[in-house]
Amino acid sequence: MKDIQNLRDDRRINIRKVGVRRISYPVTVLDKARRIQKTVATVNMYVNLPHRFKGTHMSRFIEILNRFHGEINLKSFHRILQEMKDRLNAEAAHMEIQFPYFLQRGQSPIGTERIECRMHGTLQETDDLVMEITVPVFSPTAVSRPGVLPGSLGRWGTVRVSVRFNRFIWIEDLIGLVEQGITADSDRPGSVEAMTRNLGRVIASDPAISWFNVVVENLAAGYATFASLEGGGRPGIEGKGKSARS
Repeated sequence: MKDIQNLRDDRRINIRKVGVRRISYPVTVLDKARRIQKTVATVNMYVNLPHRFKGTHMSRFIEILNRFHGEINLKSFHRILQEMKDRLNAEAAHMEIQFPYFLQRGQSPIGTERIECRMHGTLQETDDLVMEITVPVFSPTAVSRPGVLPGSLGRWGTVRVSVRFNRFIWIEDLIGLVEQGITADSDRPGSVEAMTRNLGRVIASDPAISWFNVVVENLAAGYATFASLEGGGRPGIEGKGKSARS
């Protein structure tokens, strides 16, 4: 059988991305309170294919993933990307991992809260890693008496925060920053603009974070209002509006 990957291609046409998507894979993530947490991730792996190669062996993505089984985390991300780039003779390597993270809540009636997390890494000449979390925001009606389940979760909306960082940061600590921003002015959600400004001030003040993007969305009847902010210095609202709810 011919080795398609190493056959030369004289047409000089670069394929921007080639790889595998939606791999369901067990992963271990770092947990500040319990040291590690096992969860299941959806993984996308792809590379930029140089024009001199006609194709690549898709099975090699899975082989690389299997080599790092049980230790896919912020610390190993660079090593996985480097191996993808080297073994596939790629100009750049990319990996996206999305997984649920379960945060222990001592005062919560259900005991845990599910936080959606996503990590996106790229390695070309240098590497770039972005961590993203989506935190649900609840209205005051979600608060119940101790030992009594709430009649409704009273979901107000969501906060999605993406960050690049100067040094390692725990997922729990990033969640904590988001929660500070949510409740910065009061114990109940306000406008999307006010919450976005508060989140920007809190996140920008953390020296571990070099860049951030915040999107606050409030669910309404038939539509959603949102505000977004991006930066690392003095925050200011960069966009706001309404979007149709899917």
